[in-house]
Amino acid sequence: MLSKLETKSNRVKGLCFHPKRPWILASLHNGLIQLWDYRIRTLLERFEEHVGPVRGICFHSTQPLFVSGGDDFKIKVWNYKLRRCLFTLPGHLDYIRTVQFHNELPWILSASDDTQIRIWNWQSRTCIATLSGHTHYVMSAAFHPREDLVVSASLDQTVRVWDISGLHKRNTSPAGGVTGPGGDDSLKLAQNDLFGNPTAVVRHVLEGHDRGVNWASFHPTLPLIVSGADDRYVKLWRMSETKAWEVDTLRGHYYNVSCVLFHPRAELIISNSEDKTIRVWDMAKRVCLQTFKRENDRFWILAAHPENNLFAAGHDYGLIVFKLEKERPAFTVHLSSLLFIKDKSLRSYDFSTGKEAPILALRKSKSGNGLNSLDRFMSFNPEKKQILVGSDQEGGSYELYTFPSDKNPDTSPKKGAGLNAIWISRNRFAVLDVKGSQVITYSNTNEQQKKIPVPAGTDMIFPSGDLDTVLLRNEDKISLWDLTQRAKVSEITAFGVKFAFWSPDKEFVVLMSKENLTVANKKLEVVATIHESIRLKSGIWITSAANKGRKGAENFANLDVNSKVFIYTTLNHLKYCLVNGDHGVIRTLEVPIYVAGGRGSKIWGLDRDCKVREVLVDTTEFKFKLALMQKKYDEIMDMVNPEPGRPELVGSSIVSYLQKKGYPNIALHFVKEPQLRFNLALECGDIETAKAAAEQLDEKDSWTRLGVEALRQGNHQVVESSYQKTRNYDRLSFLYLITGNKVKLDRMLGIAERRQDTMSRFHNALYLGNVEERVKILMEAGQYYLAHALASSHQLTDLLEEITPKLPGPPPQSKLTQNPSLLLPPLPIYLQGTNWPLLRVGEDPRLPGGTKNSSQLAGSGYDEPDASGEAPSDQGGWKEEPLFPTSSSALSQEPGGEGEPGAEEESGWQDDEPFVISGSSGGAVSTSEFTMPSQGRSVFELWALNSTDLAVDSVAAGDFTHAMHLLTQQIGIVNFAPLKNLFLSVYMGAQVSVSGIASVQPLVFGLERNKVGSGLPVLGGVTLAQAIERYRTGLSTMTKGQFTEAKKVFLSVLQALTLAVANSKIENNDLTDLITQCREYVLGLRLEESKKETTDAVAQLQLAAYFTHCGIIPSHKILTLRSAYRLAYKMENFKTAAGFARRMLELNPKPDLANEAKQIIKDAEKKADKHQLVYDERNPFVVCAISLKPIYRNSKVVECPYCKASYMPEHVGKLCTICQLSQIGKEARGIRSMARDKERD
Repeated sequence: MLSKLETKSNRVKGLCFHPKRPWILASLHNGLIQLWDYRIRTLLERFEEHVGPVRGICFHSTQPLFVSGGDDFKIKVWNYKLRRCLFTLPGHLDYIRTVQFHNELPWILSASDDTQIRIWNWQSRTCIATLSGHTHYVMSAAFHPREDLVVSASLDQTVRVWDISGLHKRNTSPAGGVTGPGGDDSLKLAQNDLFGNPTAVVRHVLEGHDRGVNWASFHPTLPLIVSGADDRYVKLWRMSETKAWEVDTLRGHYYNVSCVLFHPRAELIISNSEDKTIRVWDMAKRVCLQTFKRENDRFWILAAHPENNLFAAGHDYGLIVFKLEKERPAFTVHLSSLLFIKDKSLRSYDFSTGKEAPILALRKSKSGNGLNSLDRFMSFNPEKKQILVGSDQEGGSYELYTFPSDKNPDTSPKKGAGLNAIWISRNRFAVLDVKGSQVITYSNTNEQQKKIPVPAGTDMIFPSGDLDTVLLRNEDKISLWDLTQRAKVSEITAFGVKFAFWSPDKEFVVLMSKENLTVANKKLEVVATIHESIRLKSGIWITSAANKGRKGAENFANLDVNSKVFIYTTLNHLKYCLVNGDHGVIRTLEVPIYVAGGRGSKIWGLDRDCKVREVLVDTTEFKFKLALMQKKYDEIMDMVNPEPGRPELVGSSIVSYLQKKGYPNIALHFVKEPQLRFNLALECGDIETAKAAAEQLDEKDSWTRLGVEALRQGNHQVVESSYQKTRNYDRLSFLYLITGNKVKLDRMLGIAERRQDTMSRFHNALYLGNVEERVKILMEAGQYYLAHALASSHQLTDLLEEITPKLPGPPPQSKLTQNPSLLLPPLPIYLQGTNWPLLRVGEDPRLPGGTKNSSQLAGSGYDEPDASGEAPSDQGGWKEEPLFPTSSSALSQEPGGEGEPGAEEESGWQDDEPFVISGSSGGAVSTSEFTMPSQGRSVFELWALNSTDLAVDSVAAGDFTHAMHLLTQQIGIVNFAPLKNLFLSVYMGAQVSVSGIASVQPLVFGLERNKVGSGLPVLGGVTLAQAIERYRTGLSTMTKGQFTEAKKVFLSVLQALTLAVANSKIENNDLTDLITQCREYVLGLRLEESKKETTDAVAQLQLAAYFTHCGIIPSHKILTLRSAYRLAYKMENFKTAAGFARRMLELNPKPDLANEAKQIIKDAEKKADKHQLVYDERNPFVVCAISLKPIYRNSKVVECPYCKASYMPEHVGKLCTICQLSQIGKEARGIRSMARDKERD
């Protein structure tokens, strides 16, 4: 059994696959209907309207509908797109067991405990037929897939086959359609039901079961019926037009058979039972082929996918979607040929000609039952024309075939045992023995050569990049072994690797597991990791450089790929991966394929039926990313501006990718939307483009951001425009100050006066050095003493005479120095006529041809040389001008954009203008421009980008939002307040500060795993040793009787384990056990607290009794039992006290406690309990952590997704009172404590 989805829920009573989408419906015993996507293992929707268990569920084959039937006697038709119930069909008088849509007609079939089967027209919402005849509950009913028949199973020990052809004719004839309630047809229907229904008659009654029959199913193509009953037997029946008879009885189940059905594509029967098993039977030989057993789950229902090889089974605690066997075909690729196995023959497919041809016939499987008959692996030796084929039969075996030739026409295989076999040189192959303890090498004639011991537990070998070396899989490690030296060369941590794909030049390897790709170099050092939410299926490297000069080199040559690209498939997508970890979707697949090769825009692969499929693809996107990675900017611009007829790069994904990689200037070519264009222009420093976008947006925020960026670049002309647009007068005045524009400062003074802004007037007067104006402003503001001091210090006698009479007191004494000087603002060194000089660099390396950044050239005072390399004639070489201009000719333009009269057309420094050195060769000077260097990413930003599904990585990177999202998905946390200090501690622990100069902030460095540049932070969460140490502190506190403090300790450990880090599977299991222990202690101490708070003696005894059932260590359990039996004895509940005492004796207490317990047992022999308790020690139970009441076995229970504390169903959605973090009953994937990408030291 290959599990594809397992869920945890209440008992599942009904299942149905969607015929087209990867969905499955599950109806539960608690009245809930769940819609699951089994491909991505996600709960999509819940539907709640039924009261009580829902036993029947079915999808419509074409409409967005499904039907359900439950113990509330109602049939409900739902629309899953609208997410609501459309209508209800009342009529049955007892529980409804099954419901089903007809494949073609608008009918619903229902079976009920009222002994009736009803057929409904869901369009007219009426019952069109009632099939009566059974004398007990009808447990199931089903339409025949092709004929007008219905099969039903009942507890009256019979299976009945009903002929509904008359009903079909009546409802499809022109005059016989059902018109709805009140019509003529409804009257006929009522008469038919009253005097017997001639449109639905019993064709066969199958009797043979000794007890009630629970299920019956039709074969999809043959006239066969299979049934399962409470007599533990599965019976096979055959029928004809006139009679039906029993063919055989399948014995093997040892309890009631719940459900049974035919395999839709193989000669198999599948049944499940309350004996906790699913059994697979050979329909021809009538023997059990396989048995799948669960320890604690009784099975109730089975469902088969109508098209795919998928099955589902519902049990007491959820459902499981599974396959009976693998469907991956065995194949290998050599140059332009695909070798694969189909119908037990080896065949080849030529990618160049598209022709398929058989090569040789393979030995037929002994089993012949369709299970495990597929060959699992192939390994081809092109030098010797030999191929190794292996399967899982007989515990693992291989066969060595040699291609037929004129000299050797014999194709009989040479056999051997082993888990896997691969070629390691032209005349040797290696086999992993069945026990996995050694690798055995054989010659190409299958003669054993030597045995190499390998680590115990090795279960798979893969080919490597060199001769006489192999890759070994051992638990979560992949090791590179040299078989000649019998030593391990290197090792990498990779979980559940299934396939290893080496690049043609053997420089890189992709390790593919169920959901992860690990890209490593030939030294097994991790280069990149990719996680997919959908299962990975296959992959292949493509490169043109590696095939150069080889036969078949035209394969992928048209892709024009000069570096390596890995193409891989999931269940529904064809994707690509570059060696730097960039990946994306090429196209969607209609059916799963296993990619094998490609050329140009074509990819070839095998589907599950071993048919070669050709898929058209667009390679533009990954070629663009590849060119970007290799910095081939000519190719990039060809793709940005493609020729007519060539595919274009479109979509927001390209824009976001370019932003992520630090190429916003290239991303600008793809964007037309003003807001996004504005953001990208700011990011790459293109001021002119940003200004044009800001004019389109005309928003204050856009102009403000533009002003900030322009000021950072020194483009004060754009800064001036931005401040004018936002009316930021104070900053505008300061800009004119630092650029030396006194004319505009004077105008700003006038504007401030008209605005009656006293402070702005004073600042502008100060910037201008206008003392008289400042004195006037102070006088207008009533600050006469300040005005007097200012006028006195600057010796303004006329103003002093005007101010002195207005002083409220005597004038202050002047304390001027002997030689005072006026306080004036300094002259700027670089005047306002040009923008400030920027870093002068060569052509923009990110774009071919050195595309100009106009925002940095406009008004800069730097002129481009002409084609001859000479400067413009009106400029010459160096300009001999005064260092400090004294006239107003060097002033800039006014705010309105007009220049001052008499202003020169040229100003500013000309030092950086290009010039020609006489005698230099070439004569031309390369163009130079101003380009703002792009800002890089901090190590914390890189951590956030590279973080996977380990929450502690995102916390260390400072991406708390992503960490909280992961924890919500994994363990359902909704209350993060208790984790604040823990988050901060992990974040601070992943960095180190180095202090430098006292006045400068310290430098902060991120601590990375094992080596700098690994792209992930050091694992700084709580370790197992730290958690255990803290846990032991709680145990010590508990022993001392400090219950309040002990509860705090255990709760802190429980909450800290949300960010725990495990270095191995063993540590991971220990962390899980520690969570369980802390939960039990917190629950027990809550019981103890409640016991002390209540005054009811009976309640105290009950709480003490519940505490004794918590999973705490024996020494503490002895103390709880002693406390419980003493309290019970005092309250004269002698039998209860004796029960506690017996349980304590089983724990081997100290002699004094043992004697006391024995005395309690002796005294209670003939005495009864005085008080009735809600407590039964013989019936297993868990304690509800909110109500503190027992929940006995087989009762409804919900859990906390993190700590697994138990609760009664009415508490779903509340906060867990144990961990105080997670939401009760929330669906979650499970905690993750191990880093998938953790490198080996």
